[in-house]
Amino acid sequence: MSLVSDMTKSADEQQVRAHVVVSGHVQGVGFRAFSARIASTLDLVGGVRNLNDGRVELEVEGRKTIIETFMQKLKIGPPAGRVTRIDMEWSQADGRYSTFSIWY
Repeated sequence: MSLVSDMTKSADEQQVRAHVVVSGHVQGVGFRAFSARIASTLDLVGGVRNLNDGRVELEVEGRKTIIETFMQKLKIGPPAGRVTRIDMEWSQADGRYSTFSIWY
């Protein structure tokens, strides 16, 4: 078995971070628990919190293709929720998270 450095991994295999802000009817509907459950299932790390303006903010790290799958599930949201917009910014992962948490 050979070891592959991050420099030679394809872009899809490298660890990345996404900063995500979700708008719509996303507070009081179990959106944080929904996103934490999906993230944990996909082995993503980071966290989710409610913002004072009614939106939900997430920081998530993992493989880009897995985060993209996660984002598709976030667009659907929990049954009582309604996502109207998702804003996302990509950056380099720094490994600060070891699990996915709900932040209060």
